[in-house]
Amino acid sequence: MTDTATTTASGQKKATNPAARFLQATEIDTRLIGMVGALALIWIGFHVYGALVNGFGAFLTPRNLWNLSVQTASVGIMACGMVLVIITRHIDLSVGSLLGFCAIMMGVVQVQVLPQIFGLGHPMIWIIAAVSGMALGTAVGVFHGFLIAYLGIPAFIVTLGGLLVWRGVGFLVTRGETISPLDETFSLLGGGPFGAIGATGSWILGLIGCAVVIGLVVNSRRQRVRFEFPLKPMWADTFIAVVGCVAVIGAVLLVNAYAWPRGIVRRYAEENGITVPEGGLFISHGFAIPVLILLAVGLIMTFVMNKTRFGRAVYAIGGNPEAASLAGINTKWMTVKIFGLMGFLTGLSAVVASARLNSATNALGELDELYVIAAAVIGGTSLSGGVGTIFGAILGALVMQSLQTGMVLIGFDAAMQRIVVGSVLVLAVWLDILYRNRSK
Repeated sequence: MTDTATTTASGQKKATNPAARFLQATEIDTRLIGMVGALALIWIGFHVYGALVNGFGAFLTPRNLWNLSVQTASVGIMACGMVLVIITRHIDLSVGSLLGFCAIMMGVVQVQVLPQIFGLGHPMIWIIAAVSGMALGTAVGVFHGFLIAYLGIPAFIVTLGGLLVWRGVGFLVTRGETISPLDETFSLLGGGPFGAIGATGSWILGLIGCAVVIGLVVNSRRQRVRFEFPLKPMWADTFIAVVGCVAVIGAVLLVNAYAWPRGIVRRYAEENGITVPEGGLFISHGFAIPVLILLAVGLIMTFVMNKTRFGRAVYAIGGNPEAASLAGINTKWMTVKIFGLMGFLTGLSAVVASARLNSATNALGELDELYVIAAAVIGGTSLSGGVGTIFGAILGALVMQSLQTGMVLIGFDAAMQRIVVGSVLVLAVWLDILYRNRSK
């Protein structure tokens, strides 16, 4: 049998297998490759199945993938916060109910309260409504964190109680009625033809994204030189930069390939005095605002987790809470801040979810706690604590939403969808256990 690694003079193991050498040179996480591969299989599988059964594949189309990105935004935003909660060995079962409660309160504020003060259509209405929803979510999260950290009540019990309480409070506020329609500007935060930045804006954002990718690769190489760390081969850094730029440009081409519906184009042309050509007028959606919000949250949270004292404290608490406390970290106050951040992101997710539906209903967010936890775990966050990434959670949310969307397209009923989602969650935890056992 041939060994897959040899030992260099410095004592570092050097892989001899081509695939292992590639991974070692590029330092790409094998979990990331696994998730991307699983996502590709899901997309191709649903598309091929639709082509065989219906005569055409509906999954790998600009329209479906654009809508998929918008649908992923709400769960993805909350998954970014759930990563921190799970890393520190806690759980939050209340996020779905809290999302519904925040959405209802924002609906009441912008439909029943603020119009009486400012008048209909005032530009401050959507701002105050969104801020109130995020503030409410933060307050509830801080309250949960206080009960967990300072009163010693297990997070499972506190958030399970929150799951029931906030759903019930939301029902009492509206007596089960749906609040609709919401403020026109507020509804743009949920996407749609007017809730996107268009082709030009998307290309500008794409070019900025490519510049950021290249800048990060160059900066990483400079930092390695500065601190005398081993350098990656030049081809490895070039490969990562090229793949990153290709992914960004591919995303831009995809969202720009999805055109506005003809009816909306015709109405838009009439309102703005535009002559529609004989072949029709093609107006691209571009990136949807909810997707940009998710992207911003992901980048900010990644920076916080990797470059700040707060992020290092989160990983330290998850690795060993007792050692973190002895090292001077105020673990109780950190717990309050983590749950407060989770509440803030839940409030932000409520903004996106209610704006997308242009309504607030007590059923909004049902079972979202399952999807958020599953997204974090599928993305590589370990339930034993100490391990997890923001980007992995977002990718996990995309996997979960891809499964749901694909099952809807091929005609699976709600019961079968829940069976699949539950099974995937259990499978993800099992794979996490196997991965950790191999890493020991």
